[in-house]
Amino acid sequence: MNELSKILEELIGLTESEWQKFSNLLKRQEHKAKTILIKEGKATDTLYFIESGLLRTYKNLDGKEVTTYFACDNQFITVFNSFINQTSSSEMLEVIEDSIVYEISSHDLIRLYEESSKFEKFGRILAERNHLCALERTLTMQTKSAKKRYLDFLENYDKKIVRRVPQYQIASFLGIASESLSRVRKEISIS
Repeated sequence: MNELSKILEELIGLTESEWQKFSNLLKRQEHKAKTILIKEGKATDTLYFIESGLLRTYKNLDGKEVTTYFACDNQFITVFNSFINQTSSSEMLEVIEDSIVYEISSHDLIRLYEESSKFEKFGRILAERNHLCALERTLTMQTKSAKKRYLDFLENYDKKIVRRVPQYQIASFLGIASESLSRVRKEISIS
């Protein structure tokens, strides 16, 4: 939880008393690999901070899993459209490897927004980062070759994600077939 405290201190300058108020609302959970935290069709009111571990969001399309996001140590994750709008989720949130997370409910977060402009700033930063991530992903998927998408993935994603996520999930995230990713990886290793 020290890392979360440092992150919030850097982002929004929390005081010790503000941190105590925030941390008292957090719920520590340990989850085993393959645990589904958010189910498609169910609303979520939980934002997760990953202390350690690896999670992903994905969508089932015609019997195929399409990975939409990865997160690991010291990152936040949820299915944001469901979390913000309190509507049923169009995606699943799955634990890829055993993980320790801290949870906070949307109700508690909204209450903090109302009490302090610092927490409101935190919410704004989360929303901005989520928007920029979605925009970058859209541009990448629409304008870059499979090889360039993979090279960008290697360069821009946390090394834990690059090394430990199964290749079929990375291929799905990049919008290419597993066989195509294998060819791209082979081509890169030769050059």
